Amino acid sequence: MSFLNELRTNISRRYFLSQGSHLLGGAALASLAGKAFGSTAAAPAPGHGLHLPAKAKHVIYLHMVGGPPQMDLYDYKPVMKDWFDKDLPESVRMGQRLTTMTSGQTRFPIAPSRYKFERCGQSGAWVGELMPWMKKQTDDVLFMRSMQTDAINHEPAITFIQTGNQVTGRPCLGSWASYGLGSLNDDLPTFVVMVARPTNTEQVQAISARLWSSGFLPGEHAGVSFRTAGDPILYINDPPGVNRDVRRTTLDGLKTLNEMNYRQLGDPQTHTRIQQYELAFRMQSSVPEMTDLKTESESTFALYGEAAKTPGTFANTALLARRMVERGVRFVQIYHNNWDTHANVAGRLPDQCRDVDQPCYGLIQDLKQRGLLDETLIIWGGEFGRTIYSQGGLSDQNYGRDHHPRCFTMWMAGGGVNAGTVYGETDDFSYNIVKNPLPVRDLHATILHQLGFDHERFTVKHQGLDQKLTGVLPARVVPELIA
Repeated sequence: MSFLNELRTNISRRYFLSQGSHLLGGAALASLAGKAFGSTAAAPAPGHGLHLPAKAKHVIYLHMVGGPPQMDLYDYKPVMKDWFDKDLPESVRMGQRLTTMTSGQTRFPIAPSRYKFERCGQSGAWVGELMPWMKKQTDDVLFMRSMQTDAINHEPAITFIQTGNQVTGRPCLGSWASYGLGSLNDDLPTFVVMVARPTNTEQVQAISARLWSSGFLPGEHAGVSFRTAGDPILYINDPPGVNRDVRRTTLDGLKTLNEMNYRQLGDPQTHTRIQQYELAFRMQSSVPEMTDLKTESESTFALYGEAAKTPGTFANTALLARRMVERGVRFVQIYHNNWDTHANVAGRLPDQCRDVDQPCYGLIQDLKQRGLLDETLIIWGGEFGRTIYSQGGLSDQNYGRDHHPRCFTMWMAGGGVNAGTVYGETDDFSYNIVKNPLPVRDLHATILHQLGFDHERFTVKHQGLDQKLTGVLPARVVPELIA
């Protein structure tokens, strides 16, 4: 019997690797091929197990990979005009550790933003000229200018803001949402990831699939990665000579083998594997319909911008995110690369802003028109901010900026947040926080609160500990961020 059990297991895994991963792709299925999962807890049914009334049913998280320069976009610092090319005072830097990119510089010359700012809306939020569409909707947005993180380099910083820990291997925010909320559409993934292509590709950061891993949660809660060119998922169509009946018969046979395996070994992840095969089969019908934009009106494309018609652009993925939310996808993550402006801010930043500004406006207004904004939480931001001092050469026309974890700006909209508000304040150098610091842990606690969870009670037993997104250090829900 042990030989038969091993044979069944190997057959299941080999078929899985050759077929199942093609259908779903990404970490969602790869993690099921025999890796350790840690927890085997089942997700609660949708709407059950919530600790408080949920204000948001969906999340669209727009991550700007590399760290947008807050003082060039949303954190206006007019005093810096008088500090051009003067050294950053030690009383401001206070011995902060530096990256290897600037630690060898003999001086740290101030680089004021070269962009004009305007005070907008009833909130009076300052917005830079590179974001003209945002100027039209500041009263729909909550600006958080006092974000701070523990990490100073990209990989640990992105991992931290996505998973609550700088060490990889933990569930990301999307996986926690999937685990806690469950699915609203059995024919689509609960958690989808898209990586948009930037117009400018001068310095593109590596983005690892482990950022949307389910960690110690069951593998079904990992993000399903959608491609931005060609078929959204590899092998979404049946190969020549294999029709739906043949595919159904194959999956039924595989299900029988997996159920035999489960009865013999009792591995609960075998059931997860069965569910993923079944989802992949259903997605062959649901995904092509969802990603087909032919049914969208010209007025919708005008809202998001002409680039929305081009697969892989940020505008295209933003429009797809709305379609996914409409159809019941719980969590949509979009990564937009090339914000790591160590040099040539004047040459790169305008392209970055053009990529995202109008699509973000279109997304918010589109959701609002359809009555979906109140139940959809939109999050925008990077993993850290940038320095007020220049990295490398400095002129009044161009400069570079290094990583800066002490303060940066993010914004949220919809989902019951306190729109039309500016939270937090930094010093004249946009270097230190002087009012209402907002650590990443507090942001995570507040996001979970909007989804209906008490971050202290939303835990999973793993390695003898009650693990949670916000970790072991103190975290709090920030009431000023909530409407």
